[in-house]
Amino acid sequence: MNEQVAAALAAEEAAIYAYGIIGVELPEGAQVTEARAAEQAHRDRRDYLVGKMDQPRTSPAGYRMPFPVTDRGTALKLAIHVEDGVAQAWRPVLAATQDADRMTALAAMTDAAVRATRWRRLAAVSPATMAFPGRAE
Repeated sequence: MNEQVAAALAAEEAAIYAYGIIGVELPEGAQVTEARAAEQAHRDRRDYLVGKMDQPRTSPAGYRMPFPVTDRGTALKLAIHVEDGVAQAWRPVLAATQDADRMTALAAMTDAAVRATRWRRLAAVSPATMAFPGRAE
């Protein structure tokens, strides 16, 4: 497994963990549903990557959050942070893959960018989109 794919896997695993925290701080309803759908999407991507590995490795038991998540506002901030990080992790995979794997990487990066935009809109963050999703600012 190459370095780029390993980074994408690590980002997907961290996103799964983060959404467990995010969902607790969101109000019941559409936002929780969106968080659950995002978590499942990250689980599906993780499973895809693990299936590509010769020797699956174990993921950490926990992750350190970049800031405390104590309410809806910080939960949305974390969701944006997570999705931007996932998009950034998948971008280098584009250059390291080809054919169907490259299409999967592009879809993963795009999906994360779209989710980040949705979270930005809910958090009233402007601008809602990034000019070049997946590129660190």
